[in-house]
Order: sequence, then C-alpha cells, then structure tokens
Amino acid sequence: MFSRRGLAIVFDSPEDAAERIDDPSLEITPNHVMVLRNGGPVAAGMPECGSLPIPRRLAESGVRDMVRVSDARMIGTAFGTVVLHCSPEASVGGPLDLVRDGDTIELNMSERRIDLLGDEAELDRRRAKLVHPSLPERGWRRLYAEHVTQAHLGSDLDFLDAACSSPIHRGSKQPTEQPVA
Repeated sequence: MFSRRGLAIVFDSPEDAAERIDDPSLEITPNHVMVLRNGGPVAAGMPECGSLPIPRRLAESGVRDMVRVSDARMIGTAFGTVVLHCSPEASVGGPLDLVRDGDTIELNMSERRIDLLGDEAELDRRRAKLVHPSLPERGWRRLYAEHVTQAHLGSDLDFLDAACSSPIHRGSKQPTEQPVA
C-alpha cells in the first residue's frame, strides 16, 4: 500500500462521507483512493474523522485497507494507509479542493509524495473557479476561522504564539517595548 495509484472517490465533508460511504450504489473498488476534504481546522475544527472506514460492502468481501487521504485527523488507535493533515486544508484553497471523482492520485511513501496526476491546464481552470465558504459575520466562529493555523502549524490560534501571547501583543507578531516603571 506504500506505493499505489488509484482513482479518487471524493467526500466533501465528514457528513457527506457518513451519508454515502455504505451506499450500495457508490461505485468504489479496493483500488480507489478515498478523499475526505473539509475536515480541517477552519472547515470543521479538525475532528477525528480522517480514518474513513472501509465501505461495508468491500469490508464484507475481505478488504482490510485502502488508501485514504484527508485534511482531517484521526484517533491514535485507528490504522491503515491514511494520509492525514493535508495542509492547507480544502476549505481555504488547499490541494484537496482540486480533486474530483475519477482523478488519478499516486501515493509513493518511499519518496514521501502524494500527487494529483492530470493536466495542469485543467487544474488551473479548477483553481480559478474555486469558491470558498464565507466566514460568519462575527463571534467566536469568525474569530476562530480568521486565526486558527493550518495543520502543519499545529491548528492553534495564531494570537497564542509565544511572541504575542500577552494582551498587549495580540495582533502583532513582534513584541513591543514596554515602558519601565
């Protein structure tokens, strides 16, 4: 499983995956790459949903692992061939936002690579058409969405960075000089 190429089956959210994963009409084989997007810090608060289950129909036929890719995270007791914390996440324009059902994805763990294979012009067209959800008008959800860092930076609030952790330094990445009393 460390070197695989397969066609993508895309789930647009943890809810979409829960709704469709066991649908008997889902055309999926053990060679597909399951992609779950919009499970990252801004879109969903980074829930433990990255370890997509094997579709029931495939599991009942003996399939025990498939390549799964997500911008979410998963619990430490889960297992399998899972690429997590894809960053930046899809909801802010990360690479998973470009993936469509039927696209070819190649995983090569020895080279530490996962690639969306295809025509660059088509990917550029997709990138130009991306529309991201608008932020809430105000409140905690707005503050969180504007200030949460992406997975590779820890999914923490940027204003809690050590350089700006006191109320005086919030909103600034550089500490300011304080008067001596």
